[in-house]
Amino acid sequence: MRRLTTKATPWLFLLVPLAFLLTFTYAPVANLVWYSLTKWDGFSPEMPFVGPDNYAELFTRPDLFQVFFVSLFYLASGAVQMVLALYFATVLSFNVRFRAFFKGVLFFPYLINGVAIGFVFLYFFQPGGTLDSVLRLFGVHGQHLWLGDPDLVNWSLAGVSLWRYLGLNFVLFLGAIQSIPGEIYEAAELDGASRWRQVRHLIVPGIRPVIGLSAILVVSGSLSVFEIPYIMTAGANGSTTFVIQTVKLAFQFNKVGLASAAAIVLLAIVLLVSWVQRRLVPDEGADLV
Repeated sequence: MRRLTTKATPWLFLLVPLAFLLTFTYAPVANLVWYSLTKWDGFSPEMPFVGPDNYAELFTRPDLFQVFFVSLFYLASGAVQMVLALYFATVLSFNVRFRAFFKGVLFFPYLINGVAIGFVFLYFFQPGGTLDSVLRLFGVHGQHLWLGDPDLVNWSLAGVSLWRYLGLNFVLFLGAIQSIPGEIYEAAELDGASRWRQVRHLIVPGIRPVIGLSAILVVSGSLSVFEIPYIMTAGANGSTTFVIQTVKLAFQFNKVGLASAAAIVLLAIVLLVSWVQRRLVPDEGADLV
C-alpha cells in the first residue's frame, strides 16, 4: 500500500497542471482542427462539414500564401537581433563600466506594452517626424513615407520588432554565458587566449542550446508576427502578415473554417521548424540524463 501511494503521489501533484493543459491547450487545438474541416461563419449554430476543402483552398490560392514573404523581413531582422544580442551579452558578461545600466537599457523595451510601442513608433515614422529629423542631421533631407511606401514599410516594422525583442535574446544569452564556470575563462586567459578566441571556442559552444532556443523563437516569431504591424498599419501597403490575414478571414470575412485551417497550417510549420532545429542542434543535456 505504501509503495502504491509513493508511485501515485507524483501524479497527484501533476493532476492540476495536466487538467489545465488539457483544458486550455489540447481541447482548443482539437476544436480548431474540427472548425478547419467545416464551413462555419462563427455565428451560425450549423457547421457544414466540408472535409479538406479549406486546406485545398488555402494551398491553391496564391494570395493566401504569399503573405509568408512578409515574414522574410522579420526573419532577417531576427537574425540581426540574435547577432546583436550575442554581441552585447558577451561584452556585458565581462567587467565593464555602467554594466548594470546598459543591461537595463537593452532589456527595458521588452517590458513595454506592444500597443504603446506601436503608437510611439507611429509618431517616430511620420513623414517629417522624428526619424526624418534625425536623418536631416546627417544630410538626408526630405519626407519619407516609412509606413506608406510598400518598399519601406516592412523594413520599418521589422526594425521596430528588432528593437523590442532584442532584450529577450540578450537576457537569454547573458544568463547562459554567466552559467559557464569562471575557472574556464581564467584557464583560457592563462593560456593567452584573446577575447575573440574565448568567444569562438568557449562561449558559443557553451551556449549552443540557448542559441538553438533563440533560433526557434526567432523563426516562430517571424511566422506569427501580429501585434506591431496590426497596430501600426493594420496590414496596409503590403505589410499583411499570415496572422493578420487569418484574423481578417475569421472576423472580417466570417470565414472561421478557412481561418482555422490557416492556423493549423501555421502551427504545423512552427512544429516542423522546431523539430528540424532539435535535429540539427540536439539538447546536449538530454544525453546526460
